[in-house]
Amino acid sequence: MVVPMRCTACGNDETRVVDSRSAEAGSAIRRRRACTRCKNRFTTFERFETVTLTVVKRTGDKTPFDRAKIVRGLTLAAKGRPLESAVLQLIADSVEDQARIEGPEVSSEWVGIAVLDQLRALDEVAALRFASVYKGFVDVADFERELTLIKREHPAFGASEPQSDSLTPH
Repeated sequence: MVVPMRCTACGNDETRVVDSRSAEAGSAIRRRRACTRCKNRFTTFERFETVTLTVVKRTGDKTPFDRAKIVRGLTLAAKGRPLESAVLQLIADSVEDQARIEGPEVSSEWVGIAVLDQLRALDEVAALRFASVYKGFVDVADFERELTLIKREHPAFGASEPQSDSLTPH
């Protein structure tokens, strides 16, 4: 439904656009308008409406999607690993884009799996670290189970043997 823009002076429904420009760093359009009846000029702004993305926690609580939280988790998981910050930002961007496609609400499980899938493809050690926090590992068996999953998805992982016996006690 199109609602006419009313003149701010006389309330007339018939106004025309005199000038349009980008505003607010491209996130809005500034329009100068003129009333056809009283010739009053006024400015309107059109802003892009973004749908708020919500994450549904395991408890059923709902919180706004927080991209920064994903980046923090990735940064901790990748500490000391050969992953640049820009790559972690791209993962967060990708997960957010995928979440917006999924709909206005996604589960925290969906977010965790989406992050983990992308991280596994880049660095298995960082993926294992991320999984340990995301999945709440409580013992070594949890790590072994996740490691088995990673090896199944990425057969080359763990295939290289140590070059010497220097780590083997004699």
